[in-house]
Amino acid sequence: MAKIGTSSRVAAAIVAVLGFVLSLAVVCNGGKTSSFVRKVEKTVDMPLDSDVFKVPPGYNAPQQVHITQGDQLGKAVLVSWVTVEEPGSNTVLYWSAYSKKQKSEGKVTTYKFYNYTSGYIHHTTIRNLKFNTKYYYVVGIGHTERQFWFITPPEVGPDVPYTFGLIGDLGQSFDSNKTLTHYELNPQKGQAVLFVGDLSYADNYPNHDNVRWDTWGRFTERSVAYQPWIWTAGNHEIDFAPEIGETKPFKPYTHRYHVPYKASGSTAPFWYSIKRASAYIIVLSSYSAYGKYTPQYKWLEQELPKVNRSETPWLIVLMHSPWYNSYNYHYMEGETMRVMYEPWFVKYKVDVVFAGHVHAYERSERISNVAYNIVNGICIPVKDQSAPVYITIGDGGNLEGLATNMTEPQPAYSAYREASFGHATFDIKNRTHAYYGWHRNQDGYAVTADSMWFFNRYYHPVDDSTSAQ
Repeated sequence: MAKIGTSSRVAAAIVAVLGFVLSLAVVCNGGKTSSFVRKVEKTVDMPLDSDVFKVPPGYNAPQQVHITQGDQLGKAVLVSWVTVEEPGSNTVLYWSAYSKKQKSEGKVTTYKFYNYTSGYIHHTTIRNLKFNTKYYYVVGIGHTERQFWFITPPEVGPDVPYTFGLIGDLGQSFDSNKTLTHYELNPQKGQAVLFVGDLSYADNYPNHDNVRWDTWGRFTERSVAYQPWIWTAGNHEIDFAPEIGETKPFKPYTHRYHVPYKASGSTAPFWYSIKRASAYIIVLSSYSAYGKYTPQYKWLEQELPKVNRSETPWLIVLMHSPWYNSYNYHYMEGETMRVMYEPWFVKYKVDVVFAGHVHAYERSERISNVAYNIVNGICIPVKDQSAPVYITIGDGGNLEGLATNMTEPQPAYSAYREASFGHATFDIKNRTHAYYGWHRNQDGYAVTADSMWFFNRYYHPVDDSTSAQ
């Protein structure tokens, strides 16, 4: 009888513990599924003769001009462009109002993909720039010169305000053009774009028609030639097509879009980090090996302890495939990566994770799912104020259209979701506060369809949830 009594007490204790855990669990009564109903119409790519794809006039005129951060601190800019008739000059001429004209030399590359041969792709890094300074730059020296400008970020520091734009899964449809226009005209004025992957969608065309890489480069030039876009590789950058003899993944992407991965000790351009103003940005690759002992795993394991939150209090992670997704598209595709890295995100108090892939919008509450160990049954996300907010912003407008089918009921960790195209801004005010706003394309430029005040997890880790749970 004594044994039976002991067993009963143990069982009762287990039930009590599980009851407590489940009382904390986020299992139902979700946040808001938007009532906004977007007009259902097919998303169509812009034709090749669209004005946004126009080739600049002049012999060997540089085209597809784009810039990104060229080092880890923000004192360098990597300038890229394409010439068609001949390689031409690799030189970038640059100056500010306070400095004389200087030159920087780069390199040129080409590639072939099936029956396509690229133009001459130039990459030149301008170094030792002054912070918070407007620079003008010229490419195409010796033939048709084209002039652009950019503004370097403020010096890295904990209370430096800075506004990031957020775009994902853009493509080159009529909706894509609306998204980019909406971002450009947003009075919030993003100073750099955090791009969460899936650029041109050229791989949706027969034989991965790389002409659509060229058109996308010309389409986006109006923004990315003037402010850096921080690149994340998505599944549409893989371009793995053994059926036509193309077995090297990411070939067009890696030739066209260089990033400063070596500056952060990375061994591949698909995962890296940069500092910009008061933010530390970590870019991860959903489509490179990330399991234990892999290069990406070992890099991230060493990278996270390096983040000095007293210098860069805002810790932002970019990836393509979301870990938390309540749509019926790409469901749980990010799960294995979540299992590997989520405990680190909680340990190091990541503020926010931006992803794409799902062609819709969703924002989570601060939750984690790190307790589950296969046998204990504790596999439901719970509130966790040390966890990041997860935002899916794969709603740039590409030709594959919107993800309109959602899981029901909406899980409680999901604070807001809506199947509309749009973009967002993340406006850092100081070390404690940042204002986030998501803008659907159908609204006026200043309207936020979803917004949230972020309280920094390191300096101000109070509850910033936005839904009753």
